[in-house]
Amino acid sequence: MARIRIFTVLVIALTAGGVLAYGTYNFLQNQPVKTVTVPTTPVVVAGSDLQLGVLLKKDDVMVVEWPAKNVPEGVLSNMDDAVNRGLLAPVVKNEPLLDAKLAPRDSGAGLPPVIPQGMRAVSVRVNDVIAVAGYVLPGTRVDVLATATPTDDRADTTTKLVLSNVQVLAAGTRLEQNKDKAKPMQVTVVTLLVTPEQSERLALASTEGKIQLALRNPLDQSAPETPGVKPAMLLGSAKPALPPRPPAQKRVASTPAPAELPVFPVVEVIRGDKRATEVVK
Repeated sequence: MARIRIFTVLVIALTAGGVLAYGTYNFLQNQPVKTVTVPTTPVVVAGSDLQLGVLLKKDDVMVVEWPAKNVPEGVLSNMDDAVNRGLLAPVVKNEPLLDAKLAPRDSGAGLPPVIPQGMRAVSVRVNDVIAVAGYVLPGTRVDVLATATPTDDRADTTTKLVLSNVQVLAAGTRLEQNKDKAKPMQVTVVTLLVTPEQSERLALASTEGKIQLALRNPLDQSAPETPGVKPAMLLGSAKPALPPRPPAQKRVASTPAPAELPVFPVVEVIRGDKRATEVVK
């Protein structure tokens, strides 16, 4: 009897649950579906990963609908505004193309549009030692050391820091680093971004002597001033220059102080009603 009751309660519970689920399903199906329309605007994006200096073609870009509220400032909306313009910065697939990341029309592609106004790109020949074992990569910063002999005397050979905190614009023919940034690049030419005055110093250092690149920490913005070093100073045989002596001060003749006279004790002598003083020598 108890089993029949339990079975009856179970059947009733299953039936009630099924009826409730069916009713809920029909209720939700009869509810009108509300569609939310988000206003969009056409945006030009990159069709694939593109490197710095690439000249954009129609196959490199595409137009997509972008939420109007989230459109980046300066983004292009017409494909013709991006075609035949060089990239000033690398972009990834589906990244919106900004006008600031593209070179002016008819300015070409590659290295020239990447050079900022007022700056110059100067290439120097390097080897594994000068290029710091291949770790002088595009985007890194270096100091330039020059070693030259200004006279016929080898003792006058001097090594001097001639340029400080210079950006490496290209390593070989590459304008950007490899995907594995920790991997060195073996190149024979490095292109540095310098001012016109710095380009003169770099050209003279490369012609009259030897140059050496010193890799810097990108967060270090210091510009040290060094006096340079010669072989004698390196080996410790030359003494450092002594600081200049201060000018000798003129002595003013002083008047000698008068000699002090000796002081003798004085004794008062009383004889009856007479008083007298005598000096004891």
